[in-house]
Amino acid sequence: PQPDWRRDSDFARHLWPMDPDDREGAWRILVEAHALGAHQSRIDELAAKWGCDDTDADNYAKRVGVTIQRDGDAWCATGPGFQDIQASPIGFGEPKLEAMANLARALGMSAGKMWAPTFRDLLEKAA
Repeated sequence: PQPDWRRDSDFARHLWPMDPDDREGAWRILVEAHALGAHQSRIDELAAKWGCDDTDADNYAKRVGVTIQRDGDAWCATGPGFQDIQASPIGFGEPKLEAMANLARALGMSAGKMWAPTFRDLLEKAA
């Protein structure tokens, strides 16, 4: 049998469109790859290369409708339909990228082709 490139890759877990000039697309790839279990070192490498840091995370979060607040020693990411910690999907993490990835995972992020639901799609569905 042929090897599955998604399992053998340290990053590829899903198929994404890529436009190097699209900040939202870069963040989408990083958040979704993290949520799907890509290797942390590869995520960190691409985040640094693309300038996706905690300051820039606020811009992306605002565009997709995520609220990120400090909660103790971690960031807490919540979606637009957030009610409370018991009733709503949330994501905790350090840095903000990890918090959003954990929110994506809590919303049911799953690997697929380019037409699979995106992080933004999951947020809109949960609202």
